[in-house]
Amino acid sequence: MDSLKIYSQNDIDHLIIPRDGETKLGERVAVLSSWNELESANAKFVLLGIPEDIGVRANAGIAGAASAWKPSLMALLNIQSNRFLDGEKILVLGHFEINDPEDSSIKGLRNKVAEIDDLVYPIIEKIIAAGKIPIVIGGGHNNAYPMIKGLSLANKKPIAVFNVDAHADLRELEGRHSGNGFSYALKENYLSNYLMYGLHQNYNNEAILKKIDSDPKLKVVFFDDILIGADYRSLIGDLDSAAGLEIDLDCIQNVLSSAETPSGFAVNDIRKLILTSAKKFSYLHISEGATRMLDGRVSKLTSKLVAYLVSDFVKAYTF
Repeated sequence: MDSLKIYSQNDIDHLIIPRDGETKLGERVAVLSSWNELESANAKFVLLGIPEDIGVRANAGIAGAASAWKPSLMALLNIQSNRFLDGEKILVLGHFEINDPEDSSIKGLRNKVAEIDDLVYPIIEKIIAAGKIPIVIGGGHNNAYPMIKGLSLANKKPIAVFNVDAHADLRELEGRHSGNGFSYALKENYLSNYLMYGLHQNYNNEAILKKIDSDPKLKVVFFDDILIGADYRSLIGDLDSAAGLEIDLDCIQNVLSSAETPSGFAVNDIRKLILTSAKKFSYLHISEGATRMLDGRVSKLTSKLVAYLVSDFVKAYTF
């Protein structure tokens, strides 16, 4: 059965490469032995993995997003714990263990994504209700929906989301997949404002563009306009007191993903955005990146990129 695997210290220790004279982040992070410890834990940030690509495949994408979690966690645990980032600020909760459905048809995959939603959102709600900030490494962008639902339920109101992405993920309500997480969140009134930054004009269909035009909850800055001077500050001003930060790694040029792009944000653009805006957000969700794709493409850099983004978020929030 699908479940949440909660990590022990032994699980963490197996991922650390110790070095004399240094303290790695993984040597300082916290773990849980009981859910009752969550609220009283010193750590402000709770790290969680959703290593699946069922939602990507349910959207006719290429499998691979399931590969990012463990290498990214290992990369993060082996950075330095020092004056700039103390590992005690982070609690590593664990990861969801999700089995492929027996029915591998599009319908079967979409039904499975709905089951993943129901597995994920109560954990996100519980983390936020305990006064902590979830940092989630995916996985497909289908998991934006349970992230949004968890934050909304914990705050007992619809919430805002700032999504840095090449795609709006506002496809039809045709069964759950990685391309319609925000459509379902809007339908079920978990979203108060949906702010999209970096959408590519070439890869969002006319129906989605008309939907954005017609709904005052939806605001966008296109990547094509960023190239001639637009930026994210016009969107940030519309954030509510409870807001989520979504980063789909397919918006960054040459990062391995199902929708890898040669034209997109530079890594340092995204790092700068996080470092200047982290305190505005109640969670961070990094999705769609991969270290190995089903079609044979591989990248050793994706995991290190994720480690940079997570560490930037924690540092910017706590300083």
